[in-house]
Amino acid sequence: MSADRDESTGVSFPGRWWHTVDDEKVMCDLCPRACVLKDGDRGFCFVRRNEGQKMVLTTYGKSTGFCVDPVEKKPLNHFLPGSSILSFGTAGCNLGCRFCQNWSISKAREIELLSENASPEQVAKAALRLDCRSVAFTYNDPVIWAEYAIDTAKACHELGLKAVAVTAGYITDEARPEFYSVMDAANVDLKAFTEMFYQRLTLSHLEPVLNTLRWLKEESNVWFEITNLVIPEENDSADEIARMCDWIIKNVGPDVPVHFTAFHPDFKLQHRSATPAATLQRAREQALAAGIRYVYTGNIVSKDSQSTYCHECGKLVIERDWYNIGKYKMKENRCAHCGTVIPGVFEEPESIWGRKRMAVRNLDEF
Repeated sequence: MSADRDESTGVSFPGRWWHTVDDEKVMCDLCPRACVLKDGDRGFCFVRRNEGQKMVLTTYGKSTGFCVDPVEKKPLNHFLPGSSILSFGTAGCNLGCRFCQNWSISKAREIELLSENASPEQVAKAALRLDCRSVAFTYNDPVIWAEYAIDTAKACHELGLKAVAVTAGYITDEARPEFYSVMDAANVDLKAFTEMFYQRLTLSHLEPVLNTLRWLKEESNVWFEITNLVIPEENDSADEIARMCDWIIKNVGPDVPVHFTAFHPDFKLQHRSATPAATLQRAREQALAAGIRYVYTGNIVSKDSQSTYCHECGKLVIERDWYNIGKYKMKENRCAHCGTVIPGVFEEPESIWGRKRMAVRNLDEF
């Protein structure tokens, strides 16, 4: 059972997934870091704290801001294409990525004081009023604010909305089933395919992420896609991409879409250059040749490598130009040309949101 809800927002909320180590310390069982905390200590993520020998979440009901995005920006290309999604996050992170593209949020230490208050019900009602089809937990990893994400997902479901987790997949076997039980879709960031990369550049480990991907495939009904941020001279070798593609096919199958996205110098990895478009195209071609059926590029302009083609007949079924949807040749979940089932979650779009982003300044209006 989840902790009893404190209906007021912006206060410490009873945390889940922890146990007592001795009279003064608790161990967090939410992510593989297994932080051991004395009274008053915060975990690596910064948002989970030992408060009176009990674990609390300090960001329940707080957000760093809301924005309506195209669902393709998450990125999800096979989940309600063309629809809009209300995106939000909180503060902190359980990884220490030196290349973090959202470091001003995930690495912040005072951002809690600046966060907007929003109950799960407020978030869901706002998404409905904004004509969004779903809500995304993103910007920082929702695993560390699982209680808030789970309650918000449930509130969304009550209004007929979907819930999406954008995550690094760094979660324990114990917490994983409950977290994903309320998620309809996920994009999992497989940051590289070497333990050395994970240890050196993310201060974490590869195997728990692979365990999450296996579990999603074998134990859940969550639609998921994989993103790999390609960083020059760090994880862009043909050998590493080959081994990653081989693992994906053997463990989660050829139908899971893979997104190769471009890195830009940020945070503590500014000495690396931005990813050339040719590198992403090479990775995409390599993945397709290996047998992955749906492979995309991101953060570059390339209509061909961002559009969806039927894996059976090879014809265009969803045309994308950046995040704009052009030709849509699907009949429900099938290719309109040959009738082959296209893996994913599809609905005939009532309207196309396009590439625009709309910041939501005041959630109270909704």
